[in-house]
Amino acid sequence: MTSDAAHPPSQAQWTVQNLLDLFDVAPDGENRFTAETGPAGEDERQVVEGTQVLAQAIVAVAKRFPEKSVRSVSAVFARAVMVGAGPVELELDIVNEGRSTATAIVAAKQNGKRCITATVLTDVPTADVIRHHLPRPDVTGPQDANVAEMPMTGRQLRLVDVHDVNSPDEVGPPELYAWLHYDPIPTRDDLAKALIAYFTGHLGISTTMRAHVGIGTAQSHLTVSTAPMTVTVSFHEPFTWDGWLLYTHESTQVGAGMSYVRGAVHTESGELIASFTQDALIRPLRTTDTSIKEQSRL
Repeated sequence: MTSDAAHPPSQAQWTVQNLLDLFDVAPDGENRFTAETGPAGEDERQVVEGTQVLAQAIVAVAKRFPEKSVRSVSAVFARAVMVGAGPVELELDIVNEGRSTATAIVAAKQNGKRCITATVLTDVPTADVIRHHLPRPDVTGPQDANVAEMPMTGRQLRLVDVHDVNSPDEVGPPELYAWLHYDPIPTRDDLAKALIAYFTGHLGISTTMRAHVGIGTAQSHLTVSTAPMTVTVSFHEPFTWDGWLLYTHESTQVGAGMSYVRGAVHTESGELIASFTQDALIRPLRTTDTSIKEQSRL
């Protein structure tokens, strides 16, 4: 399952180029691809980011349907993918392959166990009949936002009106605005979409917790159990970008152990290029989990 901001992937070893290389899955037979998990996090957390596997599924389906464009992906993170436990096997079930659209269900397996399921819709974009989009929020630009410590060579993260996204002391409305800058920016359409999708799981739980005094993602896997359980991303055609991206997060509900976040991705110039949602688990840490190493708990 994917992790939130409190437990980013390995920082000293990661670069944006490393990430893109991980996304670029290799064919392994008919409707099959193989993906690597990458190194462990610097905090020794052994759980692979769920959105990393989601990104790999996007690339696999794009390679299967090279004449079409990935328009949406909806993933359920049912079982943790573990670092160092073997490669991820992506099996594609082709639902339909027409002239205009094609759909595949991707089963991501590790050691024969199905961990993540993603439904990916592709199509051939056409000329507009009508067009409108959600305007970019009128918030502080990246030059005046707060630098956030989520280092990855080639990636910059800056937060609007928040200094420490993991701290229980950061209290405010259940919304979060994050500016992202990547170097390199992929020129391949599938890798660009994979990179956009990758960050959609990172800040949703922090956004939800921000509205509640005394709780933050610094407590994740220690006193509370947190994990994104689903992520859905829609890509709005056509798009390219340079410079900064603005990820908007809004938590509209939390209760009964689950939270819901919706969001959008805009370019610095104001173009809406993607929309996303996330369902996440936020629960008391089960006492039966004490035999499991903290870094590997869900």
